Amino acid sequence: MATLRPRAKRRSPQSPSDLAKQVTWLVVGLGNPGPTYASTRHNVGYLVADVLAARMGASWKSHKSGRAEVIEGRLAGERVVLGRCRSFMNESGGPVSALAKFFDVEPDHVIAIHDELDIDFGALRIKFGGGDNGHNGLKSIRQSIGTGDFYRVRVGIGRPPGRQSVHDFVLKPYSAAERKELPTYVEEAADAIESLITQGLEATQSAFNR
Repeated sequence: MATLRPRAKRRSPQSPSDLAKQVTWLVVGLGNPGPTYASTRHNVGYLVADVLAARMGASWKSHKSGRAEVIEGRLAGERVVLGRCRSFMNESGGPVSALAKFFDVEPDHVIAIHDELDIDFGALRIKFGGGDNGHNGLKSIRQSIGTGDFYRVRVGIGRPPGRQSVHDFVLKPYSAAERKELPTYVEEAADAIESLITQGLEATQSAFNR
């Protein structure tokens, strides 16, 4: 069961000139577009991105590429471009690569939020780099940006029960019991992202990985 952790400390507001000097973070929620997939396990990256959008106090706007929606602003005092891919999961790399190039963000300042089968529901793992572990969204990003050296916020959904196929499991809605815990869990994932961009990887892993 997820327990809500204190949010990372927010920094004091900065002037536009200070903000312009900062390195931009690109935080992207992965999922599949459209109402058919909105409540599925595969779309938890979208849910976390929506929480971050609310914290930034802004609404999604279509990016000129036509394959993503974005919000530009500050999150926990840091300069952030929040993205939500409008391609299907296995084509996430194109939109992420386009946003990174447009906003001049290096791979080591990209954070991908995605579902993870090998982590139990209610648990998070934050890591930098590594393989795609069979996740088509991560595979597509690695291919498009030319490296796996970006941050991943891995939101556990657990393995399918019995002989249910992985494909069917990730494209089905959460169970009734999971839906009760999901809002707290999603808020915690958003907290972890704020911590990552303000406190760094090691502190965030110590606080949120379990």
